[in-house]
Amino acid sequence: MVRLKDIAEYVGVSISTVSRVIQNDQTRNVNQETKNKIWQAVKELGYVPNQHARNLVNNKQEKTNTRTMKIGWVANPTQAETNPYFATIYRGIRDTLTVNDYTLISITKDELENEALLLETIHDLGIEGLLLIDKIDDSLIQYIQKTIPLVGLDFFYTDKNIAVIDYDREAAMKAVVQQLVSQGHRDIGFIGGGINGDYQDLHNEFRYKGFVAAMKEAGLELHPEWIINTKWKMENSYEAMNQLIQRNTANLPTAMVCASDLMALAAMRAVIENKLNIPKDVAFFGVDNIEMSKYSSPPLSTVEIPKYEMGRMAAKTIMEMVEGKITLPIKMSLPFELVIRDSSLIKRT
Repeated sequence: MVRLKDIAEYVGVSISTVSRVIQNDQTRNVNQETKNKIWQAVKELGYVPNQHARNLVNNKQEKTNTRTMKIGWVANPTQAETNPYFATIYRGIRDTLTVNDYTLISITKDELENEALLLETIHDLGIEGLLLIDKIDDSLIQYIQKTIPLVGLDFFYTDKNIAVIDYDREAAMKAVVQQLVSQGHRDIGFIGGGINGDYQDLHNEFRYKGFVAAMKEAGLELHPEWIINTKWKMENSYEAMNQLIQRNTANLPTAMVCASDLMALAAMRAVIENKLNIPKDVAFFGVDNIEMSKYSSPPLSTVEIPKYEMGRMAAKTIMEMVEGKITLPIKMSLPFELVIRDSSLIKRT
């Protein structure tokens, strides 16, 4: 088991200096470079600050009074509350944990990435497992994984060495393009968002990759002017679609594939405000099948993602990992289904 002394020797400072940094003691100043080295050593060596966490590391915790029955949930709080996709996943997690007498604790990405709060957040709260939706650094994943089980949801964690509950985004988007091609569409555009911190990287986003692959398989041309990176903001989807229409109404795609229903609904509004018809002038297809998609005008064709089931399975998986029933980082891909509505019904000739 790693001790303060080990960290001190690793960094080349006194034990008291290490203690002050880890305890976030503000009474004596420690320069930032030394702090950074100490926190790096904490992660690399896998220091665990209290006996409760040590028991977790050693897999010795039994179902006794030492159990906290707390599971952490790392997600953007605004997103979890306002985005219907994430809100439904959250509900699946919460309902499943509650039935099994677990408590769900909300933790923000900032709390994990603030090194002065990291140990307190993970260890002192008594979190037994952690569910991840918001993206955190790989170094944090590796450190936390030494102490407690992790389960990732959504595309940030597909390629990480942790348990993941998700669906096949590439396959879903391929199915959408194939459906539109079967209806006679040849001029197809894309609306979505990128990945990484600024959401600029569209080319490595799985839904876009599926779109590109399906277009190439169908022998169809990709038109850069019909590809829109909204950075996952509805207002950007609306504005970009509006600008596309106003630049050249005579040269529009006959269909727009959208990486989420929210992006589709915003773009559809721009089409309607420009006195164009959906789906006669431009057909739309979204992803997620959020509740409001069936009440849009016209109702939005979309991909049904088992959002509640994703949350339920994530909760079930983290409970089984905490209880020692699962020890390997399982990867679970849940099925999707196309939902055809009026926004894409017209066949092209």
